[in-house]
Amino acid sequence: MMAEAKLIYPRHAVVRLRGIPTTPRDIARTLDLLRLRRKFTMVVVPGSPSIMGMIQEVNDWVTWGEIEADTLAEVLKKRGRIVGDKPLTLEYLKKWGWQSFEEVALAYVAGEIERLSCGRYYAREGQRPPCIPYLKPFFRLHPPRGGLNSVKLHFAAGGDLGYRGPLINDLIRRML
Repeated sequence: MMAEAKLIYPRHAVVRLRGIPTTPRDIARTLDLLRLRRKFTMVVVPGSPSIMGMIQEVNDWVTWGEIEADTLAEVLKKRGRIVGDKPLTLEYLKKWGWQSFEEVALAYVAGEIERLSCGRYYAREGQRPPCIPYLKPFFRLHPPRGGLNSVKLHFAAGGDLGYRGPLINDLIRRML
């Protein structure tokens, strides 16, 4: 029998741009499942059909696009947190066998690891975990420098919501 080829979906960064008060219950539930519980929070997810369906449902509350490895490394370095609200440090990564933030980001974007964060992980001797143990699965960002155009219009219409492709990296850098 042949080994099944593992599908590698592109990695998407999803940033919530609209607030809580006027959010319908079903949209709030989907945002909660995506771990986008507050304004200006970001998650990095694979572009699987089920996740993309969820993103399409919350299209009027978020913006998303394909994240690059160097942007992800910068986000991990500046805004990554581990449980206890402690910053993610290079020493912590080295404890789990990763040599740098860039190495983790490249492995995730290339599909070598499935998830960025996982809960408890029991490592065997000399084995690197397939994620960063105890990393919080979301990133809190600042409002973007230079402001937003409109949180009521889609990106194609001159606003900020919806799909923006690789230009999401520019927005994320403005929000760090």
